[in-house]
Amino acid sequence: MNLKATVSRYMSSLLRHSPQNLKMDTQGFVSIDELLEKIRTRYPIDKSMILEIANKSDKKRFEVNGNKIRALYGHTIPVNIEFEEDTHVKLLYHGTTAEAASKILKEGLKPMKRKWVHLSPTVETAIEVGNRRTTHPIVLEIDAKAAREDGMKIYRATDKVFLSGSVPRKYIKIRRKRDQVAYE
Repeated sequence: MNLKATVSRYMSSLLRHSPQNLKMDTQGFVSIDELLEKIRTRYPIDKSMILEIANKSDKKRFEVNGNKIRALYGHTIPVNIEFEEDTHVKLLYHGTTAEAASKILKEGLKPMKRKWVHLSPTVETAIEVGNRRTTHPIVLEIDAKAAREDGMKIYRATDKVFLSGSVPRKYIKIRRKRDQVAYE
């Protein structure tokens, strides 16, 4: 793994799960300079690498505001980030393992240790997400339109990440089984 990817993972850990004495405000922002000091205890980097990781990531995991930075989603620690509510998307997807899919189809999709359930706007993105945990991801399809009509809130964190508090099982079905091709 290259240094940039390693540092990105460490930044995610610090800003999403374990700030390790970083002074974090209620919206999850920390000083870039303070974050840099913390990261430099492990890795020989400069501020430009932090900014490059934050600004050039295709997944848009981080937000920079002046000399502050935060993780946009994926938190297990309490932060108050206000996302734009989505009112248009009709279908969303969730890539997962076969074992997790079986449980989700019975109990619904829950945020588990995180604050939000993460949903993808395309099957391809859901497959990418699912590939982090298994070589044969199951893609679940979420009827976002019906869920929204029943009062469920869906938020857009980035172009590739949508969020919800939970998704009841009645809005979920299997879109792609492990032995199907990626495109139907």
